[in-house]
Amino acid sequence: MTKQVLFGMLMLMSFNLIDTYFIGLLGTDPLAAISFTFPVTFTIISLSIGLGIGTSAVIAKARGANLLEQAKDDGLGALILSFILVAVLAFLTYLFTNEIFTLLGAKSDLLPLIHEYMDIWYIGAVFLMSPMVGNAVLRASGDAKTPSIIMATSGLINAILDPLLIFGIGPFPELGIQGAAIASVIAWAFGFVIVIYILAVKRKLIWIRWIPITQFIAVSKRILKIGLPAAGANMLTPIAMAVLTAIIAVHGNAAVAGFGVGTRIESIASMVVLALSMTLPPFISQNFGAGQWDRVEQAYKSVIKFVLLWQLGVYLLLALAAGYIAMAFGKDDPVVMDVIKLFIWTLPLSYGFQGIIILSNSSLNALHRPMSALVLSVIRLFVFYVPFAYLGSVYFGLVGLFVGALIGNVFTAIIAYKWFLKALPQAAVVKAEG
Repeated sequence: MTKQVLFGMLMLMSFNLIDTYFIGLLGTDPLAAISFTFPVTFTIISLSIGLGIGTSAVIAKARGANLLEQAKDDGLGALILSFILVAVLAFLTYLFTNEIFTLLGAKSDLLPLIHEYMDIWYIGAVFLMSPMVGNAVLRASGDAKTPSIIMATSGLINAILDPLLIFGIGPFPELGIQGAAIASVIAWAFGFVIVIYILAVKRKLIWIRWIPITQFIAVSKRILKIGLPAAGANMLTPIAMAVLTAIIAVHGNAAVAGFGVGTRIESIASMVVLALSMTLPPFISQNFGAGQWDRVEQAYKSVIKFVLLWQLGVYLLLALAAGYIAMAFGKDDPVVMDVIKLFIWTLPLSYGFQGIIILSNSSLNALHRPMSALVLSVIRLFVFYVPFAYLGSVYFGLVGLFVGALIGNVFTAIIAYKWFLKALPQAAVVKAEG
């Protein structure tokens, strides 16, 4: 299961990194502008991730009970719900674009560049989010391969269109940073059409009709019961990143640009962990339902050991390649290159511990303890990660900021590991009583 998910994520994130590379060729300011957009775009994406988690849980339960008609209602209702919620959130953030990015620390000279990118991104947001929820419907039906292919194809389209629209190659206009946003929207629209076709026509996993409002409300309640805490936990990450970006903005646009590159590298470096966070929970949920607690504990501990070793290997590779990565993305700005190298030499050392946090979080959701997962996210980001990074920045500058964030990940990982193992007997008691 993980291999299938990993393929799509590898392709999609690689192309996102290519997107950052092309924007970096435009200069430090466009790269800084894109870096400022990450907390906002990921907040909206996090809403869809949470809705996808709720959708997958609800549909898998209905299909497991052989309630196939209800599963179709749930799938259609989930798509409509995600479309409405994402459209509302995107519109609200559009109305307050200047205020939001000024609060994040963006200077007035970057706001026009941010508008060029985000004004297009907001329009296409629904085309990104609907496929994410649609893919959750496919996974809940036992198909992990098709969503990976859709993700990979959309990423490939984005990567091909990027240089054409950014630099105006051939018959295409030179649109700069706006071209990157348009390329993304076109790629998302393709994914939207394909996933709807597969769900409604080819697989017949959703109805091709409007469901009654009372039925839609009932479906929404089922999805939001699980999806809202999961979305809340996911949305805390971009909020924390927004605070971190504002702290880094004090050090100038070049520092923000370098940090932005680092966060993209983080998505690639943590790819195996993220794939496991999608495939470990179904395994845990299945054994949770069967009362196989030894298998739950064994799977969790085995994955944790693997992740620690894997991420150590990833860190060593990144550390050796830091100079080359900085040259590729920093180009002629030595400050940007220095920040990229500093990021790579410090934060990735804690990605194994960050993996423990992510996998513990997803595993708590699998045990039907979404509020515990939410509390763990709050502790990680606002008790350790951001406060330690801030204190490090105050006393030791950027070096202290990255080291503080590293220490925050280590402390939270210890708590997360002990918390999950403590939750196992509690979950067993609840299930027995139920």
